[in-house]
Amino acid sequence: MEEFEEDSEEEFETENFSELIKYTFPGYIIGLMTGVLLDVYGYQRSPIGQWLVRTLAGEGESIFEGFYSVKQHFKPSAQTMAEAYGWGKLFGIAVPWVIDLGSRLAGVDVYGIEGFYIPYFYSLSDQIGANISGMLFLKRKEGTWDAAFERYIRHPVMLASLAVIFIVPLGLLSSRVLGFSPTTQTFTALEAIAANLCWIPPLVGWYVERKK
Repeated sequence: MEEFEEDSEEEFETENFSELIKYTFPGYIIGLMTGVLLDVYGYQRSPIGQWLVRTLAGEGESIFEGFYSVKQHFKPSAQTMAEAYGWGKLFGIAVPWVIDLGSRLAGVDVYGIEGFYIPYFYSLSDQIGANISGMLFLKRKEGTWDAAFERYIRHPVMLASLAVIFIVPLGLLSSRVLGFSPTTQTFTALEAIAANLCWIPPLVGWYVERKK
């Protein structure tokens, strides 16, 4: 037990999840401001406007976290989970663009119940990428998939990330069923912000770091 606690302490001393938390709220603010401006100028239902607003509000922090990972990559220190987490989020950015465009071309009502999954992917495809990247990081560190999975199910950041991935779509679907529709860019931004709970896993990591 003491050995496990020592390993955990050593692991979280170098994770630097506190660096990732600060990148979330600028994306929220920029996305919301963009939505309000687009509404003022009459672009309430512009598909390009929705793409921009959702990218900023739902994925803005991923861009900043990607820059963080690039910066860390060129440092001589060993890779940390936070860096791997940031790379995963950066690589997941373009996925919702393809899903959004494909859905519109297929005739999906992006404002109705059936379109609930579109803001989900804008807000959390980067989180899915981060979770996968984190698992691959643990595989490289531990050497085997069994050992990596064992570490995964004991890693609070990975578990928090997994919980966010599965809970958010239920909230989005419920809000659409209850009548919410992103008929303005401001509503689009607010929906993306509500769904973008990507700050929770780094916050958990920061809390564990501080506790250790």
